[in-house]
Amino acid sequence: MFIINGIVYAETGKIENGYLQIEGNKIIGYGAMSELPTTKEAEVIDANGQLIVPGFVDQHIHGAAGVDTMDASIEGLTRFAQTLPKEGTTTFLATTMTQSIAAIDAALAATRTFIESHNQPGQAQIAGIHLEGPFINCAYKGAQPEEYIINPSIEMMQHFIDVAGPGNIKLVTYAPEVAEAGFVEFLVANNIVPSVGHSSATFAEVEKDFDNGLTNITHFHNASSGHHHRTPGVVTAGFGLDLTVEIICDGVHLHPDVVKTVKKVKGSDKIVLVTDSMSAKGLEDGDYSLGGQKVIKVGNEARLEDGTLAGSVAEMNSCACNMKNFTGATVEEVIAMTASNAARSLGMDTKGTLAIGKDADVVIMTPEYQIEATICQGVLAK
Repeated sequence: MFIINGIVYAETGKIENGYLQIEGNKIIGYGAMSELPTTKEAEVIDANGQLIVPGFVDQHIHGAAGVDTMDASIEGLTRFAQTLPKEGTTTFLATTMTQSIAAIDAALAATRTFIESHNQPGQAQIAGIHLEGPFINCAYKGAQPEEYIINPSIEMMQHFIDVAGPGNIKLVTYAPEVAEAGFVEFLVANNIVPSVGHSSATFAEVEKDFDNGLTNITHFHNASSGHHHRTPGVVTAGFGLDLTVEIICDGVHLHPDVVKTVKKVKGSDKIVLVTDSMSAKGLEDGDYSLGGQKVIKVGNEARLEDGTLAGSVAEMNSCACNMKNFTGATVEEVIAMTASNAARSLGMDTKGTLAIGKDADVVIMTPEYQIEATICQGVLAK
């Protein structure tokens, strides 16, 4: 496959009028159109002057198109994976939520089966699991059902690892202030990214785990202790420590001025854009379910009956466009925040940039982040 006549945002720099060459599921070349090899017998996609960028990596997403990870359905996960390329996402972590241990186990087992035998070129790849809940604090439960919340323990974490399969749990959201001693070290030893979230932790509690391997904050500012000049919490730690922070940039979860401030303080290399979307994404307004709780979708908001935000219905390309509009972020900065930062943080060496030898996960989009085409593992998504 050749993608021609586009602005190629390669790992080595921008090529104003360039091409990208794909063989199988890998990128094997790129350059200026003046250097284009023969395209005889190759599939050719004309980008028509649009942007050619790496596929987006969404490390925090519960569902879309009527599907939720917690449904524990191979058919549902397939529809999930087939839907996401429409918004430019080529790789994602199927994200669980607080539920009974049996329900979480079922979701982990189904996702394991999907990862092992159902990932296909031409659809977004489930690269692993984000375990969000049950290891959180009731004080900041958000839309997570309180009756199933438990304290983070090594024994239960080992159980989830055993069910999900070796290496499949990539990221765990947890509350440090209620965690068993050694929990964060256990995650790090198992190559799992620790992420503080749904937490009332103090700055000091976050810093202690940061010294022991904590690297991330889940949906920064949302469902965690805030910034206060006498009682600094998770948000203060996010600003003050060298932590990577998730942002739901849908214009609902964070005010644009807050997004602007986060980018100014953290820089584009320490921000990961996520959707945190739930099953109502892409569907009409109405009543839906999240973890057995009624969720009402109206426009670009999804809320529980009491008004609590219940994830989002945002698409990655619209979050990327919002980041550009709110902060003036360049295309290169948005690529970092939508692809390369998450890939690097999660240890996905073949994802996140357009480089020779990397997976052929590619998006063709307009400067306004409208998706023209998405290639997943070398195959054009339908």
